[in-house]
Amino acid sequence: MTQTPDDKIFGPQGLISQFHENYEYREGQVRMANAIAVAFEEKKHLIVEAGTGTGKTLAYLVPAIAASIKHKRRIIISTGTKNLQEQLMEKDIPFLQKILPTKFTAAYMKGRSNYACIYRIQKSDDQPILDGIDEVDHFAEVREWSRETETGDRAELTYLPENLSFWSRVNAKSETCIGQKCPDFEPCFITRMRSRAESADIVIVNHHLFFADLNVRGNQFGKVLPDYGAVIFDEAHLIEDIAADYFGFQTSNFQLDEIARDASTLPIADAIAVAGITKASAKVAGLAEQFWSRFTQGRGGDGRFPLLADAFAVRGRDGEPVPTSHGEAYHALDDALSRLENDIDVFSEKLPEAESLVRRIRQGRFDLDFIIKQADRNYVYWLERRGRGVFLQASPVDVSSLLQDKLFEKVETCVLTSATLSTNGGFSFIRNRLGLPPGTTDSLVAPSSFDYQSQAIVYLPKAMPDPRAAEFTQIAAAEIVNILHSTMGRAFVLCTSNSSMKALFEIVSSRVGYPCFLQGTMSKTGLLERFRGTSNAVLFATSSFWQGVDVQGEQLSCVIIDKLPFAVPTDPLVAARAKFIDDNGGRSFFDYSVPQAVITLKQGIGRLIRSSTDRGVIAILDPRLRTKSYGRDFLASLPRMRITSDLADVREIFHQYDDSAV
Repeated sequence: MTQTPDDKIFGPQGLISQFHENYEYREGQVRMANAIAVAFEEKKHLIVEAGTGTGKTLAYLVPAIAASIKHKRRIIISTGTKNLQEQLMEKDIPFLQKILPTKFTAAYMKGRSNYACIYRIQKSDDQPILDGIDEVDHFAEVREWSRETETGDRAELTYLPENLSFWSRVNAKSETCIGQKCPDFEPCFITRMRSRAESADIVIVNHHLFFADLNVRGNQFGKVLPDYGAVIFDEAHLIEDIAADYFGFQTSNFQLDEIARDASTLPIADAIAVAGITKASAKVAGLAEQFWSRFTQGRGGDGRFPLLADAFAVRGRDGEPVPTSHGEAYHALDDALSRLENDIDVFSEKLPEAESLVRRIRQGRFDLDFIIKQADRNYVYWLERRGRGVFLQASPVDVSSLLQDKLFEKVETCVLTSATLSTNGGFSFIRNRLGLPPGTTDSLVAPSSFDYQSQAIVYLPKAMPDPRAAEFTQIAAAEIVNILHSTMGRAFVLCTSNSSMKALFEIVSSRVGYPCFLQGTMSKTGLLERFRGTSNAVLFATSSFWQGVDVQGEQLSCVIIDKLPFAVPTDPLVAARAKFIDDNGGRSFFDYSVPQAVITLKQGIGRLIRSSTDRGVIAILDPRLRTKSYGRDFLASLPRMRITSDLADVREIFHQYDDSAV
């Protein structure tokens, strides 16, 4: 018989209740823990939707620890964000190590760029890496810290600015690592991190690191994580997009600039060779600038754009093949990189830095060639601009077969959990998108401990125009003003685009007397602190505030959503996925666009009720919830709450709240 977590741990008089001052018995938590224990014993995969208030971290940690000790196999916990990763390692794991009779060890691993490189910091004394005199003191502090820290984790540098321009030149990223040839290999923070992970029962990572490891396992680069017998994915709704990034190819202007810069600073004693390499690296830098400039001409602002194969095609002129201007720029750049590679390769056997740089140049040339030629029809090719960065990418259109082959068929048990995985009461969407084998995958919806029926109300205003109508913004703004007067501010206004966010902010902030904050005016952490510390505040935000944000209490009493959060259909990756589904006999709008939007909407709504005492209103201004047939799918996927179109009902819930607080 399968052993499952029982009352000794999760019961009203169990271990957790004895040591956790805020513990409440939750049926959903117990059901989730039992289901995970069964999945480990029966070597099956499991999908668990655990709504806010379920207590899912303890629900998966307890059976994971038990299974790891019993079967003597390491278990990976992969999170969607570093914040959750740190919460597990700094709060939940120490708590369980204190109360559980079974002793276990745990370690966490972050991406290499989070850690300082001892060798590069020491070498930096002889190299110009600082952009200005202001950074001299900051670098001195980093150097002193690197001699004292046990972990080398940049997160410890809380007293320094978030954006240190020189950090990329002194961190331990894999591109510049010289591995076991490094004189500081033994004391290296990466070596120490891996050693701790190799001896741990539970290893906490994030999705980016997990899929970076999954992509390189079995090839010449070996592995990033220690071997494991099972994995639990928290915030599993993020997996598809992150996996697509790591199974794809990418190059950028930053990457090539760094190659040219590092080439010109190689510690080579031969003055003639140095002069040649310096000249070759300068040529790469110049040609790279010409190449990337062709992707900024005629395009307005940041965003994603399709990368057209015709831009690089060879066209005939009087019978002679002539490349396009993009093609000419690419071939000139590739030739310059090839010459630089050859010049540096002469020193590869004697100089580890040269060997590492040659490897980076070859990989960069391969990635760029793959993207430019666009020969593989299973990939979508696209360009992204972010600030000063220009990125060329190739992403697999469908990751389900890759995940099935590399993950679900090789790992005995994978548990996927999140507050938002089901659509319309089922898990077919997430199963299909991720390639989970139907015969070996169980599922569970763990009930939330919150009483949404009494704690929250859904407000759907009457007579709203179609979101594509010209008058929508003005009418939506007027509706938001009315709602905010009913809730006395205390609201998030979550928008589906930057333009909508800014337009609504401009109109609404001038019509209400409440403090209004706008995403982008300061850091996300800073905005949340200001919001939490300001009475009756209103925050206007977009995608990054739809998930992973926790504001408990009456400070956040209302979440207003302007439109149903459909992905932009012209986004290259979205368009390619839709075409793939349609070409294979599916209906992309109903099979992909609607379920994806449902999950995103559930994430946004999840910002409101964060404790059993929270109350508030969800206002959705998009009339398609009632005018379109697919609106039923959205409503059916939400927690059971009262729906109204009368603002008086909205005001009433706050009167009830105020009365109950007296």
